[in-house]
Amino acid sequence: MMTIRETTIAELRRSDLTGTVLLDVRTRPEFASGHLAGAVNVPLDELGPHLAGYAGKDVVTVCLSGGRSAVAAQALQNAGARVRSLAGGTNAWQRAGLPLEKGR
Repeated sequence: MMTIRETTIAELRRSDLTGTVLLDVRTRPEFASGHLAGAVNVPLDELGPHLAGYAGKDVVTVCLSGGRSAVAAQALQNAGARVRSLAGGTNAWQRAGLPLEKGR
């Protein structure tokens, strides 16, 4: 098993995210209730058919607290993506006082 890199909110905010996919793997209702600006939503249980499309790409996975994003990150890494998982997910993002976008 490969090690999944985590990234902190501070590291993510300092990063140049040009060309990076922010992939939110929560359910559609969770995503609609609040997500990071620029994130795309592919629920974890629907990720399988999309894995090949992320091969060779830089991806940061996001969920509510970090569990689902770590599972998604492992699958994406196995498929050839360069991936990091956001430590603490959107819960940590909100605790840091950072804004979330609502809707799709």
